[in-house]
Parts: sequence; C-alpha cells; structure tokens
Amino acid sequence: MGIFEALFHKADINTYIAEYKETPGAFLIDVRTGPEYEAGHIEGSINVPLHSIHFIVNHVRDIEAPIYVYCQSGARSGQATSMIKEMGYKNVNNIGGVNRYKGKLVR
Repeated sequence: MGIFEALFHKADINTYIAEYKETPGAFLIDVRTGPEYEAGHIEGSINVPLHSIHFIVNHVRDIEAPIYVYCQSGARSGQATSMIKEMGYKNVNNIGGVNRYKGKLVR
C-alpha cells in the first residue's frame, strides 16, 4: 500500500473485530446507551455508555491494554476514544459503528 492509500484507507469494524478476537487481553467497548446495547451488541463487548465513559476504569485497569471502541455509527466512539486517551490509556481504537458490522449480534 502506498503512502496515499495508507492515509485514506480505513479498516472497517469487521476487520477490527477480527483483530480484537486475535489480541490477547483486548477489550471491546460499546459506548451506546443501555437500551441500544440490549437491542443488539457484538459478542464479548462491555457496555460503557459515552455519558459514563469515566467508569471504564472499573473494567480496564491496565492503561496499556488494547481497547476497541464502537457505537452505532462511529461518532460517539470517536468522542469516547479521545476521552479514554485523555484518561491515560495508550492503545485505544475507534472501530466505528455497529451499523456496518456483518456478524451476528447478541440480544
């Protein structure tokens, strides 16, 4: 992949979920509301709504742990990713929206 392609190529949520599953000690964080999470979420994800993102410390104690964050469309997960990084976490990825996920959701 050339420099131009690298700048504009974005892995989608499906690629990131595969990476999450292959990464020991990784966390998958869903920052949607409780009702949105209950309506259907990715298996293995932990619900930490954006408005309560500071509670991530209750789930992820290691600031070096790989964290994959998603929401419905990618907007809230972008905000959450920035906030989590501001809290000192080092390896945080906004993987986008569950609306593009091709796998089965847990209800």
